[in-house]
Amino acid sequence: MGNKVKSFGLIGLGMVAGIAASLQFSAIAQKAGVSPLPLEELRQLSDVFSLIKSDYVENVDDKKLLTEAISGMVSSLDPHSVYLDKKAFKEMRETVAGKFVGIGIEVGMEDGYIKVVSPIEDTPAFKAGIKAGDLITRIDGNPIKGLTLEEAVKRMRGEPHSKVLLNITRKELDKPLTLTIVREEIRVQSVKAKLIEPGYAWVRISQFQEPTVEDMARKIGALYAQDPHIKGMVLDLRNDPGGVVPGAIGVSAAFLPKDAVIVSTNGQLLESKQTFYGRREFYAGRNGGDPLAKLPAALKDVPLVVLVNGGSASASEIVAGALQDYKRAIIMGTQTFGKGSVQTLRQLTADTAVKLTTARYYTPHNRSIQAKGIVPDLLVDETADGDGLNGLRVREADLQKHLGGDDGQDGTPGVVARADKRDELEEEQRLLAAARKQKPFEYGSKDDFQLAQALNHFKGLPVKLAKADGAAVADAKAEAKPETTSDAKPDAVPAAKTDAKAAPKPDTKHAPIKK
Repeated sequence: MGNKVKSFGLIGLGMVAGIAASLQFSAIAQKAGVSPLPLEELRQLSDVFSLIKSDYVENVDDKKLLTEAISGMVSSLDPHSVYLDKKAFKEMRETVAGKFVGIGIEVGMEDGYIKVVSPIEDTPAFKAGIKAGDLITRIDGNPIKGLTLEEAVKRMRGEPHSKVLLNITRKELDKPLTLTIVREEIRVQSVKAKLIEPGYAWVRISQFQEPTVEDMARKIGALYAQDPHIKGMVLDLRNDPGGVVPGAIGVSAAFLPKDAVIVSTNGQLLESKQTFYGRREFYAGRNGGDPLAKLPAALKDVPLVVLVNGGSASASEIVAGALQDYKRAIIMGTQTFGKGSVQTLRQLTADTAVKLTTARYYTPHNRSIQAKGIVPDLLVDETADGDGLNGLRVREADLQKHLGGDDGQDGTPGVVARADKRDELEEEQRLLAAARKQKPFEYGSKDDFQLAQALNHFKGLPVKLAKADGAAVADAKAEAKPETTSDAKPDAVPAAKTDAKAAPKPDTKHAPIKK
């Protein structure tokens, strides 16, 4: 859509005022056979540096100039490669561990302002009444306009118990709000689980962190203790922006046969050509035990529906793609984000690093995720009346400088996009108007339309499909046949690595910014 690229920048940039995404951690390695340095261009860089030092109206610190040069060079590559200064590097490590100091919101960029994608439950922002869709225009009295998303996020973060003043505009209010919020350490609980009704369970993963696999295993065990005869389980990955790859491998392995291929990667470096299996060494935490060892055997066969949407990205797409390829689950919802690239963290100093895109992800059947995403088996809108603001989401293929698929394509058009057949502005206005009328709901509640359709599927009742599909209702008994080979590239999957020592380190790069 016309304005989509400048909306919800967080989904593409993977920011959460903390971070969750697809990263692997690695020290800098010198690659053999690298081209000789372009001396003429480096000479020009040196000349520009000298020119600024001698002629610029004010004195500029040497370190600032060089740091900005590094930052610009890396960020020019794609939306996910970035230079991390001391503070950003510290924040990333905290977020991977599932905690950070901030106010607790996921944010993006819209028209130069910070847009709240979602407040995180039980955080200072949530308790202060900040809502999804709010626009933050000033931080501590200083305007947002002109700042990058990262710069604005840094201003909202700070020391525990310190205060931040936010000016907020909300569409339904005539006057802006002014809120003073006390920063706290935010500990994100990435897994929720409950019995929706007798025989049917709901497990939600909001992002993939280091403790996610253990948390999920513990909560699923508790569900089976409540009801040993679960007839259907919903794995909810909606708006899950990703996180550490071992978490995605462990969650997939919980439902798949032992040692199943979960995901593979392919890039220039030998270390980027890997295949990851559902084995303990690929997902277990630092304690060395197997968090999945005590899960009930019934979990391997329980009927499973995975809910996804345009906010499901990176590690979420790894899980959805693996379960879809093995026909282990019905994928339901709307097309996912399409963030199928691997970011490796190359540490430069003790306090700084570069987050660099080094490979692409492939599902077990060798489908590329990058700029394509996962297309659900059953396309179901967010509500009975349509997909609301979800239809306005930016996907990877909408981002400037996004990495294309390895077939040279920039990605397939959004399968559930509604703007192709009508004026883009008219469509956007229609969706915004519909979203204003839509009552807010909580995932997993009785008002959750997509969850209700998942239950209908389990029970053999009609499932209401997205209106854009041309059919309002589908028979839930009909077997969905997901495409598993249309994008396959037989030579894309590298040779398997079975040495436990070669197990991947956390892939941490793709989530919204949490503050």
